Amino acid sequence: MTGELVLVANAGDATVSAFILDAAGQRLVPLATSAVGRGCSTFAVDEARDLVYANTKGDADGAGEGIDVFRLDRAAGTLEQVGHRDTEGNLAYLALAHDGAVLAGAAYHAGFAATWCVDGTGGIGEPVARVDWPNAHCVAAVEGNLYVVSLGADAIGQYDLSPAGELNPLDPVAAEAPAGSGPRHLVLGAEGALAFVVTEFSGEVLSYDRDPATGALTLAGAAVAHASDRGLGHSRYGADPRAEHLIWGADVHLARGGHVLLASERTESTIASLRVDAGGRVGDLVEVLDTERQPRGFAVSRDGRYAVVAGEASTDVSLVAIGADGSLRTLSYAATGRGANWVRTLPRG
Repeated sequence: MTGELVLVANAGDATVSAFILDAAGQRLVPLATSAVGRGCSTFAVDEARDLVYANTKGDADGAGEGIDVFRLDRAAGTLEQVGHRDTEGNLAYLALAHDGAVLAGAAYHAGFAATWCVDGTGGIGEPVARVDWPNAHCVAAVEGNLYVVSLGADAIGQYDLSPAGELNPLDPVAAEAPAGSGPRHLVLGAEGALAFVVTEFSGEVLSYDRDPATGALTLAGAAVAHASDRGLGHSRYGADPRAEHLIWGADVHLARGGHVLLASERTESTIASLRVDAGGRVGDLVEVLDTERQPRGFAVSRDGRYAVVAGEASTDVSLVAIGADGSLRTLSYAATGRGANWVRTLPRG
């Protein structure tokens, strides 16, 4: 069976489940489940070398907290551990840069982002650079730049990232986000000319223009990306969004060749779709789809026609069809592990 490979991290079971996305059958076919580190969540895939870098919380006392390295067998869907690097804090996000030669991570509770150089076998060296940002939630790399999304500072740190992992701040070093919005995850648009950030507290998608010469981001607009008709209140740091029925934005991805943007919200457990016009401006909501409970992470297929959605409070993943107009339709479900919170897709062959 051909099709894309889908990897889902199940933090509650310390496993990664692999599925085949069978577009013809409009289903997710279970392939394998591999044991990984406790609390596994964020992971980055080096597709050229079939390596997976995954965060782990280590043992119950925190020993071994850091990044585990796995060899991926795409045909079988299995992971075999081949390395490890301890880190100073639990990582909320991992991203690769410079053709897999540099790994970057964001540590939310420890409040920093860091870089490491990696070799062709997946060996991770000592940290190269570290920058402090309160509640750093995401790192994203493109064309020699690294962006650090800081929920605590309502800002996006901006840096030049060298092939040796060195970070040099841009001017300005931060792109602003609206006060109290809680920027969380960032996705870059086609050719790196645009960036889109989902906010945790206000449930919006912020649009940024990216200067092709310097890489600096400029805020260009904002659009509602949650179910605004369900009485959700604006959230804040330290609040319990479930108890107070507050906005709890999570993940963001582009689909349909960049013409549709999707964002997840966990209190009402929804995926929202918005159109993106030819100039990169995000329009109004097209549809809000009820989905897996607490959808912290999801992924979009390489052709942009499907989303695979996991839920922290669900033991299923959903396969969702994405229309060219931004319409959404749940096609099927597949069982996964507990605490599913991170999804990535890649070619199977």
